[in-house]
Amino acid sequence: MKIIKQSVPGEALSTPSPSVSRKPLETDRTTREFIDFLKTLKPGREIFKQCRAFTESMAYKRDLGADELSECVQDFYQNLSDRLHTHFKGSSERVESVMDEVERYMMTRLYEEVFCPETTDDEKKDLAIQKRIRALHWVTIEMLCVPVDEEIPEVSDNVVKAITDVIEMDSKRVPRDKLTCITRCSKHIFNAINTTKKEAASADDFLPTLIYIVLKANPPRLQSNIQYITRFCNPSRLMSGEDGYYFTNLCCAVAFIEKLDGQSLNLSVEEFELYMSGQVSPQRPQAATSPACSAAFSQMNESLDLLTGLGVRQERVMEGARRLESDLIDWRDGVEHKVQDVLERFPLEMHPAASPTASSAIDADNVENDHLPSPLQPQLFAG
Repeated sequence: MKIIKQSVPGEALSTPSPSVSRKPLETDRTTREFIDFLKTLKPGREIFKQCRAFTESMAYKRDLGADELSECVQDFYQNLSDRLHTHFKGSSERVESVMDEVERYMMTRLYEEVFCPETTDDEKKDLAIQKRIRALHWVTIEMLCVPVDEEIPEVSDNVVKAITDVIEMDSKRVPRDKLTCITRCSKHIFNAINTTKKEAASADDFLPTLIYIVLKANPPRLQSNIQYITRFCNPSRLMSGEDGYYFTNLCCAVAFIEKLDGQSLNLSVEEFELYMSGQVSPQRPQAATSPACSAAFSQMNESLDLLTGLGVRQERVMEGARRLESDLIDWRDGVEHKVQDVLERFPLEMHPAASPTASSAIDADNVENDHLPSPLQPQLFAG
């Protein structure tokens, strides 16, 4: 199927179909911006047609696994990118700008279907890493050997901005926008280190500080966001450039947190277990923070408590539903067993219908005098 072809002079890009116009406002806006961008390109109309057709076809693939959905999207990216390189005669910058807009349009439309799909255990991993980070709330900046002095106001402000950026990642729909949040977070980290050390930060300084920021932030749906970026981001963004570098470091930070033990923090096994159980808390130096910083941290902690509470409530609802289903099955089996038991003990006997002669033998006087009133006949009592 040819993706790029020469457009007919004077032929305008088609407007969104009625189904597209019924999408949320963000999708409508993204579609209009995509069309406006493509109007400057000769093959713009054909690019739009192919992107729209592909996203609409994904609606029939919801039963596919996450890896299969990712493969479909990545194949489309690759085919379109190859044809764009041929059309623009090797202009990588031009191709990348087009692919960025293609990703923005497609993933805004597909976000609800492919982010944390039901065919994965992403949500389970989200709750696991969130619980793990909350259990490590006692880890101090000194234990991680983080070269950051939060008593310096400028450093403290950069730490708060880094935490805000990594939390904001979850609010974005486009993989590239999520990467941008990670990159901004990382640059604030470098600023904090540079201000503290008064010299350029190294990679050895950056990773421990990123781990510290992730522990402080406990970003919502962290694993789902990482998987979403991995599956559906334009691959050239992940394989090169600063976005890819910082994203790789975030993945390393999460892996470190998942496997963190006493040895990682220069603690004995006994000390680590005491901290994890909450029996002992490390002494923390009191850092000078501004009212704005304190408010930001307070709001962040409230949000984390709310997210954890929602996860617990969801698990309780699911457990209740499973218990109810089990009870209904047991009740049904019990009723069937009792009915079968009754039928075995008192088998039904079929009697022949009474003959007219037998019917006439009924005592007519009893019927007429109504000695035994019918259960349905109302009873009248004298006042």
